[in-house]
Amino acid sequence: MNKPTIITSPSGDRMAVIPLEEYERLQEALEDASDEAALDRALRRVRNGEDEVLPPDIARRLLDDDENKVKIWRQHRGLTASELAEKAEISQSYISQIETGVRAGTVDVMKRIAAVLGVGIDDLV
Repeated sequence: MNKPTIITSPSGDRMAVIPLEEYERLQEALEDASDEAALDRALRRVRNGEDEVLPPDIARRLLDDDENKVKIWRQHRGLTASELAEKAEISQSYISQIETGVRAGTVDVMKRIAAVLGVGIDDLV
């Protein structure tokens, strides 16, 4: 690293002047460090069970918006519609209507489904 040139502004602020290439290198290093810190936080959340890593096919299905999210999460969790209905204390036909888009599901019902699936309600709507 080159030694910076120190200048004093008209207002009295001391400033360091460095070559542009050095500034760009430092900026890139800062961005790399920020990316590494974000990755460390994400990995820690996964290790602590606060987040989970989804298989790519499940992530694609959830992002695609062509399928009902309740159905995707139910299948990912290995539950039948009947098992989900029983655990959420609603009828199987209600689950079917939600998954096919016939009914939206009340907030209370969606909260119960989310709890059974281990996701936030926002992951289902």
